[in-house]
Amino acid sequence: MNRPHFLRVLRTVTLIAVAGVVGALVTPSTAAAVSACGNNIAVQKTATASSTENGSTPASAAVDGNAGTRWSSAFADPQWLRVDLGATATVCGVELDWEAAYAKAFQVQISADGNTWTTLYSTTAGTGGTTALNVAGTGRYLRMYGTARATPYGYSLWEFKIFGTGGGNPPPPDSFWGDTSGIPAAQNVLTVQILNRTNGRYPDSQVYWSFGGQVRSIAQQQYLDMPANSAGRMYFYLGSANSQYYDFIEFTVGPDVFNGNTTRVDAFGLKLAMRLHAHDGYDVQVGEDRATFAEDRAVTFQKFVDAVPAQFDVLAQTQAPYRIIAPGSDTSFRTGGVNANYFTSYANSVGVNEPTSNIFGCAGSLAGNPNMCAALNRHTAHLPQSQWQDPSLYYSAAPANYYAKFWHDHALNGLAYGFPYDDVAGQSSFVSHGDPQYLQVAVGW
Repeated sequence: MNRPHFLRVLRTVTLIAVAGVVGALVTPSTAAAVSACGNNIAVQKTATASSTENGSTPASAAVDGNAGTRWSSAFADPQWLRVDLGATATVCGVELDWEAAYAKAFQVQISADGNTWTTLYSTTAGTGGTTALNVAGTGRYLRMYGTARATPYGYSLWEFKIFGTGGGNPPPPDSFWGDTSGIPAAQNVLTVQILNRTNGRYPDSQVYWSFGGQVRSIAQQQYLDMPANSAGRMYFYLGSANSQYYDFIEFTVGPDVFNGNTTRVDAFGLKLAMRLHAHDGYDVQVGEDRATFAEDRAVTFQKFVDAVPAQFDVLAQTQAPYRIIAPGSDTSFRTGGVNANYFTSYANSVGVNEPTSNIFGCAGSLAGNPNMCAALNRHTAHLPQSQWQDPSLYYSAAPANYYAKFWHDHALNGLAYGFPYDDVAGQSSFVSHGDPQYLQVAVGW
């Protein structure tokens, strides 16, 4: 059952300096010192959690740079929120911006590999609010590990800020996205710009977009002034306006917010990447990575075949060279197919009695159980539930959704929509922000 939303009418500030693992109250200058010791290197990094209260409170919300969105856990102890900084970083401070459901007892820990953790700070007397910590350490992963809740609800963070230097996953070079100074201001909600990134394979006159009854090549019209709309799609075609080389992005656009994603839930058709930029400086990119955009389509298909187990090879063959289809769409994984029992034994071992196609598609009883469906696809369902959403454990053995794994392995920041509930633990390519300025969509071959 979802709990009521807490209004942030008043927020307290707890300022703590660390000596070993024991905290002590200090002067208000500590908050400024923590935020000034380095940049917030957690923004838009990959965040995962032991659990989520529901789909609207994902782990990613705690590192999205938006103080109005939050991560919230299940109502149980212990729980954790982990940030992958992308590469080794030197951390000099942490700020936990708690919602009303905060941790009374928690630790801040750092790790080089996501498995062995060193505690930088520990308390059993947390008071919530904004907690600024002078902590020092070096590692790639940093997490808040909560052991006792202050309320009957879960743990909830508006923002988890990590200050320091280093880390990885820098944004793509500006040359990929081009000069944005000429993007016209939107009269509606935001401006959409479509970019030809086919490496010369197609001229702008043969790169098409389709939305709201309009079909244009980007030579005719590169920009769209996007109005508010619900459950919309924009399609892209190469060669002609009805080509078999096509793909799409999905979105719901409110009066002053963009919510959308790239998707591989049904199939891969074209290489796509999105960059959402807002007036407040928020800037995030999702979709296929630069190396995938740079290679020929035939190379991508062959990489898929080489990377996945033999049962999945057919996905790159049935509709080649146009599409790599999702396993739930292939007859071999359906009832009567040669791979129909791919997930059967594993699912039964954790109490799930669904056909393989329903597991890939999160259908049947799994339609209302996103955490279990995600754990089955990621091959973590046999582990303690606290480990289901630990990315270091994903796809470690068969059976697993190796189709989804491939797209995560070739995506910006490892974020992709490889199956319907791939957004569990903030792993999908979903982006959302208010007061959007423009959305760039790169279309590749």
